[in-house]
Amino acid sequence: MESILRDDVERFVRTVATSQDGVLAEMDHYAREQGFPHVGHEVGATLRLLARLVDARRAFEFGSGFGYSAYWIAAALPADGEIVLTEHDEDELEMAREFMARGGFDGLARYEGGDAIETAETHEGPFDVVLIDIEKDRYLEAFETIRDEVSTGGVVVADNAMTSGSVDFEALLAHVEGENPDMNESTSGIAEYLDAVRDDLAFETVVWPLGEGLAVSYRQSDIDVRDD
Repeated sequence: MESILRDDVERFVRTVATSQDGVLAEMDHYAREQGFPHVGHEVGATLRLLARLVDARRAFEFGSGFGYSAYWIAAALPADGEIVLTEHDEDELEMAREFMARGGFDGLARYEGGDAIETAETHEGPFDVVLIDIEKDRYLEAFETIRDEVSTGGVVVADNAMTSGSVDFEALLAHVEGENPDMNESTSGIAEYLDAVRDDLAFETVVWPLGEGLAVSYRQSDIDVRDD
């Protein structure tokens, strides 16, 4: 993970954030040792806080990896809640299952192998928390697939909203400021996503400079008031 914060600021935010339990610490160590692109401690704590703030009962993840972000979110759900994990890599999904079980969350989780967007098409909402963390050029497709299943008062969170290994922040900045820069496929995908959620009047969106950037979209209306 390439944080957009200065090293000292990142350390400060991580230290102040809610501490990890032993399983999360093990997952974090695994990700860093293997170079696995997970959201990291401060973003995980933020996801859990958001889930608490919206009194979440159900959550859906586009791209779960080995379950790190799902573990954080699951801790905020009630005993009869649900979180749907999606992952095309069966080995990673099995790791997620093991970690979630060790944390006591296996009963909340549904594990779906295969394409995340195809999976979303088979699940009915409402979902109170949605995390989008798949191929960057598919973010808008993911949002359009799940949009009408997001509860009023729920949130959609998109990771890598500012940078990643394939997202060019300078080009993205130029785009949001009204210029027409050359963009690679991933950067263009993030730009299209941000344009869509910003113009969708049913949602209020802000971008938080945590991790590699979080676009947080709060559903403030159940009326379809998209700006054409």
